[in-house]
This record gives sequence, C-alpha cells and structure tokens, in this order.
Amino acid sequence: MLELDVHRYQFNGELKAPLQLNAYSGSMLRGAFGNALRKLACVTKMEQCKQCLLYRQCVYPQLFEPPVPLHTELQQFSAIPCPFIIEPPPIGESSLSKGGKLQFHMVLIGQANQQLAFIIEAWKRAFHQGLGKQHAQVVLHTVYHQAADSSQTLMYQADQPQLQVIPANKEWELMPTDSMILSFITPLRIQQKGRILSEHMSAKDFLMALVRRYYLLQEFYGIDYQAPQFSELAIKAASIACDVQFQWYEWQRYSSRQKQAMKFGGVLGELQLQGDLTDFLPILYWGQWLHAGNKTSFGMGQYKIA
Repeated sequence: MLELDVHRYQFNGELKAPLQLNAYSGSMLRGAFGNALRKLACVTKMEQCKQCLLYRQCVYPQLFEPPVPLHTELQQFSAIPCPFIIEPPPIGESSLSKGGKLQFHMVLIGQANQQLAFIIEAWKRAFHQGLGKQHAQVVLHTVYHQAADSSQTLMYQADQPQLQVIPANKEWELMPTDSMILSFITPLRIQQKGRILSEHMSAKDFLMALVRRYYLLQEFYGIDYQAPQFSELAIKAASIACDVQFQWYEWQRYSSRQKQAMKFGGVLGELQLQGDLTDFLPILYWGQWLHAGNKTSFGMGQYKIA
C-alpha cells in the first residue's frame, strides 16, 4: 500500500565531554538540529523565514517549518507536518561520560530523503556546537540505513565522506489478524476537545488519528494522493474494541522559542485492538515509522507491534 518513501537512519556519535540527558531528549535533539540546519541553509540571514524571498525554496523551511501550500483542493491548512521524525535515546534521565556513545534514529519522509547529505552536515554542525546545557561536543562517526527487517546499510562514515545510495524499501506487510497489541516506546499525545486522551481512548480515537496523519503525509510528501473514505473508515474503527493500559509520563523541557521551561507529557503503555482490522493493517504497520498523535517530530507517539 505504501505511497510514501519512508526510511529510518541510525546516527552514531562519540562524546567529547560528559552529557546529561533529561527524562526525554527528543526536544533537545530537535532544537539542536533545527538551529544548525537554519544556520547551514540560510543565505539571507533574515529573522523571519516567511518574509524571505527564498521561503519556498530554502531547505530549512522545507524540512523544519514546511510552508503551507498556496492552494489545496480539499481544505486550508494553518500548518503541515514535518517530513522528519527524531527518535531519541530511551526515555529516562541518564549521564553519558566522555568517550561514551550517543545513538539515536531519524525517520525521513518523501523528498526529505534526498536531503540526507544536507541533514548529516547539519547534525555534524549541531554536534560541534554542543548538546545540552553542558554544550557537550559529539563526533559523528557513522550513519546507517535501517530496513524494515532490521538489516543495516552503511550510508556515511567520517573518514569516507561519499554518501551511499539509499536502499529501496523492501515489501513488507502484516499477516491478517483480528487482534493486535501496540506497545508505546515514547509518550503518545492524542488531543480531543483540548485534553489529552488516556484511559478513555477508544479504537476510533486512535485509529482515525493515525489515519489522518498517514494521509496528511501522503498528501504533502507522497505520490498520486488519493483521499480515502474517511467516514467509512470511522464507522469501521468504531466497531473495533480497544483496551488500554496507559500511565501518564511527564517531564520538563526548555522551549527556545518561549524562552522558558515547560512541563510536557503523554501516555505510555499498551493499547490492544480487537476486531476487523483489515483496512487498518497497512497504516498500523507503517505507523511504527511514522508515529502517532502530536509532536511526532520530537519522536513522540512511537510504538512497536507486539
């Protein structure tokens, strides 16, 4: 089914100084990447990207703050999803020592894969500037492409700057099933009427959030977009039973835009679906790469099919 070109890359670096990771490092990594990407891409040095003549051609907004299309057939958008997802190290505070390894993943969607060399260069600059409050420098050693079957292909290594060709996605799908357990690796945030759903989340709440995310990405970054029958999918999703075993997970992050520390959170645990999942199986499978809910570019909403 996949009309999206989705690839996951593993970044491996070595710390040149100790680094203290907070409970969830996705926002720290995203901020460092965004700052370095903007400095690398920007040629006009204007404060506001939207006022720049190059706004719709520059790599920085294309990746980090995607411009809303001037014309869309079905609806008007105030914002569109980013074509990348940063998957940080495992949640929980940790202290990394000098000489230790920093490893995380990044998922690129659609044409963002063609900017892999630019993205790697931005990470190298972010690492040189330093991460966290300690501004700990990191040396990027290797970047691997990680396929659906967990096989890896070396894309980049520091002493060989030539980037390798991105492997094609292998055909991979879920076997038919009427029961599935999703185990969330990072906090999930699905909002409804201004509140984050937790123990009262229904199958329809989750599945339609996942469906909307998939087709938004497919519309903006895919090939030959065909809108599904959302109303029919919603009816089918409502017939599926859902059992959740969630707990709230909260941490504090610093917002560089708002210049203040902010509390942030989501739910962790397992979600079990039972019923006719046929129409949702491909999206459930690729959701393991695309994530679900809000703040996915921070790495939130990542799950594995148990």
